[in-house]
Amino acid sequence: MTSPSTIEQKFVSKPNQLGVVAVGFSGGQCKPGVEAAPTALIASGLLDQLRDDLGYDIHHDNAVHAYEDIMPASDPDHRGMKKPRSVSAVTQRLSQQVYEHAKDGKFVLTLGGDHSIAIGTISGTAKAIRERLGREMAVIWVDAHADINTPEMSPSGNVHGMPMAFLTGLAKEEKKDIFGWIEKEHMVSVRKLVYIGLRDVDRGEKQLLRENGIKAFSMHDVDKYGIGRVVEMALAYIGNDTPIHLSFDVDALDPQFAPSTGTPVRGGLTLREGDFIAECVHETGSLVAMDLVEVNPNLETLGASETIRAGCSLVRSALGDTLL
Repeated sequence: MTSPSTIEQKFVSKPNQLGVVAVGFSGGQCKPGVEAAPTALIASGLLDQLRDDLGYDIHHDNAVHAYEDIMPASDPDHRGMKKPRSVSAVTQRLSQQVYEHAKDGKFVLTLGGDHSIAIGTISGTAKAIRERLGREMAVIWVDAHADINTPEMSPSGNVHGMPMAFLTGLAKEEKKDIFGWIEKEHMVSVRKLVYIGLRDVDRGEKQLLRENGIKAFSMHDVDKYGIGRVVEMALAYIGNDTPIHLSFDVDALDPQFAPSTGTPVRGGLTLREGDFIAECVHETGSLVAMDLVEVNPNLETLGASETIRAGCSLVRSALGDTLL
């Protein structure tokens, strides 16, 4: 079976098959608009480009899932978390959707939505990879933020700042309707997590990163070593025999390149550096899934189309598009 890419794919058994899940969910944070991102990305031609230019067979149900049918009638705060039952219900359903594609050996692309959806995407991929290949998966988290707050530590209570805490087991919850559905099979080891692009990390998160020896490359490292060396070190840390899930928050890019996002922070990656990360991860042949999150088409009239174009570019780069 030929792959759309010239790079041999190690861990997807159907390299030309692309499972796409579009998630119109914004409940992990409080700014409306991010739920419109999948529609905007698809309307801008992203899936057509992946099919026509890169040769993928697209498996998409032609729906942007808002999950209204599973939203709880009442969703009071719990342990300081806002909308915990809504986020839990959506991510549990999403986990199953991603799992169905991933267990079939397809690459899975999820278009979000806010970054709370990673609880669903990463848990689904991790479970499928364990079942299909009998091994653990690594996560490369490209973001201005570490998103590893435990509920008690979170300054805002927004769950989009907590996904990696639940996915690594640093945060736990017994209640089945508030992330209690996350089992060991859904989780990722702190030793298999690498951050790139951090520059707005809460005090408690810094402590968690240090205490758990989590590999993190901040913008300071990018400035010091250059993006090429940073990506080299990140990939060397993961090793070349580990499947990779790339979770890319568009706010990792400097607002100059992606202004239309909920929590922009100055001093970020250039679009070229973002594309370079995605290209290098693709070149390993180990990439099995990607999330693109936090594009908010409603936030800045002038910058929305630019941000959507940036998001499309990141996805194409991760799926094998090259400059030459």
